[in-house]
Amino acid sequence: MPSFDITSEVNKMELKNAVDQANKEIANRFDFKGSDARVELGDLTLTLHADDEFKLKQVMDLLVAKCAKRNVDVRAFVPKEVEKASGNKVRQVVDVRNGIEQETSKRIVKLVKESKLKTQASIQGPVVRVTGGKRDDLQTVIQLVRKDVTDIPLQFGNFRD
Repeated sequence: MPSFDITSEVNKMELKNAVDQANKEIANRFDFKGSDARVELGDLTLTLHADDEFKLKQVMDLLVAKCAKRNVDVRAFVPKEVEKASGNKVRQVVDVRNGIEQETSKRIVKLVKESKLKTQASIQGPVVRVTGGKRDDLQTVIQLVRKDVTDIPLQFGNFRD
């Protein structure tokens, strides 16, 4: 029976490269000379440091631009609120989504059931598996999910015939 998986993952190597490029440009830019502006990469978090909120916004814009060039979807970023760091500096933590949350998975399964196609969707942890009788039905489901779920980046893979 043909099937495929719907996942939501960020390419960690491309994200690391985008962070490195952003840090390199911050070090070379004139408006950041002498400031403590930088981006740190954790496991699934980014920490943006700057002297004030204006520079923090510039660092975020720079990071988004570098991610766009490296095909890292910024819809996976969940920025937290800006917090004060030591002295008069500020920082912002940005979580990177990895996997599909339970409520989004349920929404995808409901969407597949309401489509009236001969397909079934099941939640398997951070992945939604869709199975169906015909390949055309699965391709219709992919188009339907792409059109309806736009708040997170989705990948369609592990296609089995």
